[in-house]
Amino acid sequence: MSNRRPGRAAVTGIGVVAPNGLGTDAYGKSVGEGLDVLDLISREGCEQMPVRVAGEVRAFDPAALIEEKFLVQTDRFSHFAMAAAALALDDAGLGSDPAEPFGIGVVTAAGSGGGEFGQRELQKLWGQGPKFVGPYQSIAWFYAASTGQISIRGGFKGPCGVVASDEAGGLDSLAHAARAVRRGTDVMVVGAAEAPLAPYSMVCQLGYPELSTVDDPARAYRPFTEKACGFVPAEGGALLVVEDEERARERGVPVRATVAGHAATFTGASRWAESREGLARAIRGALDEAGCAPEEIDVVFADAMGVPEADRAEALAIADALGAHGTRVPVTAPKTGFGRAYCAAPVLDTVAAVLAMEHGRVPPTPHVFDICHDLDLVMSRARPAELRTALVLSRGLMGSNAALVVRRGDDSAR
Repeated sequence: MSNRRPGRAAVTGIGVVAPNGLGTDAYGKSVGEGLDVLDLISREGCEQMPVRVAGEVRAFDPAALIEEKFLVQTDRFSHFAMAAAALALDDAGLGSDPAEPFGIGVVTAAGSGGGEFGQRELQKLWGQGPKFVGPYQSIAWFYAASTGQISIRGGFKGPCGVVASDEAGGLDSLAHAARAVRRGTDVMVVGAAEAPLAPYSMVCQLGYPELSTVDDPARAYRPFTEKACGFVPAEGGALLVVEDEERARERGVPVRATVAGHAATFTGASRWAESREGLARAIRGALDEAGCAPEEIDVVFADAMGVPEADRAEALAIADALGAHGTRVPVTAPKTGFGRAYCAAPVLDTVAAVLAMEHGRVPPTPHVFDICHDLDLVMSRARPAELRTALVLSRGLMGSNAALVVRRGDDSAR
């Protein structure tokens, strides 16, 4: 813990493992160009599932990035998280042997946990007997596994936690980390990673009526259109380094963005019409915490559920909370090009927002060309714009709503 007066929570490091790019630069380039990587699911055991299209991370070799002793005791979702955390720490200029281990904490969000690892061990249990079940079954499937493994691997002994929630938990984890920094923690490693494409995990998702079952990748995920038919799942995620802004400047590292405001509400599972009020309240709460007027929002990264009723509720919530500005502000949903990775989806959106502010362009929304809502949705190609403040939105299938305001790094004094 630091004795300095707590200040703004600054993003100084970003690490990404996503279907459309490994590493922040590759991810940012793909998002900026509107690259589409949705495809038929190739994972063994998923061939006969009614959900046919997803965003897969296909060029990821965990053995090249993570030590064997961690690989054998962790699931794919933790492999993503550990790799992304290492990239974020490197981006922030923080070494693997921290001088003040009690000053670095970890918080992640998870929607399901290690389904692939759990499935494999349960198959051994029923097929061969309990003596063939490995000892790591007790921890690898657990939704808190990524937080634990990142902290153990890095030697971090600061405040750690996990947000066990639906999709909006990704934004809640960022708020949790920012508040820890404001309370005096030097550094927080924060984010989410998901691996929901193994057979057991896929079966668990089949009860969601919001999942798209269209088998054409070009038509499977088209939010805000008359052809909206649900969302496409994805794997992967992102981790960020969040630290006290003054400390970051003392270390001489760039402040990529500041976490300015957050709020969350709850309106109930699949009650999409009611999510209008809940999401609008979350937006207003995030703006209030950030001290931000609606007109200051330069871009909105939409939740983009892809369900007609949910899309309508989101469009109306933006108008309710931002007033007339809600129909003029650029809105985007780059996830339509690589899928919706549950808790990791809004974290990837937050990364996209930071990169959009750095590069001065709003990324496009792939597959969407003819919207049926009163939104200025950015389609086809990126739109150049001076971006200082971004609003990121998320809703969960179980009823959570969250909004996050992030500001450009060089605007942190505002």
